[in-house]
Amino acid sequence: MEFVLVIYQPWERLEEGRFSEEELAELNKYLDIVDTPGMKANYPLGYRKDATTVRVHDGQTITSDGTVGGIDATPGSFYVFEAEDKDAAIAFAERIPTARIGGAVEVRPVGQYW
Repeated sequence: MEFVLVIYQPWERLEEGRFSEEELAELNKYLDIVDTPGMKANYPLGYRKDATTVRVHDGQTITSDGTVGGIDATPGSFYVFEAEDKDAAIAFAERIPTARIGGAVEVRPVGQYW
């Protein structure tokens, strides 16, 4: 099965460079997981300040600066990971450094809608 792992960065700390040496060392372990069997893709996203949200209401396009989720719910990257089942995808997500330095990882199966 394929899973998308959405990485939620601790943006305030990241943008301000407020990490301890231990946390920075943990972040650098990211390179250790890139070659994990099952890792299919890794897409870093730009800074949230550069995002634009687009909505269409009554035929009118409305844009706003920033992300849909606001400051606290902004992903920083996502991975596509192939795993035997959800438990295996969660085990991989536990290895993602961001999960241990104040961020979070959302694990979601790739949907088959059509």
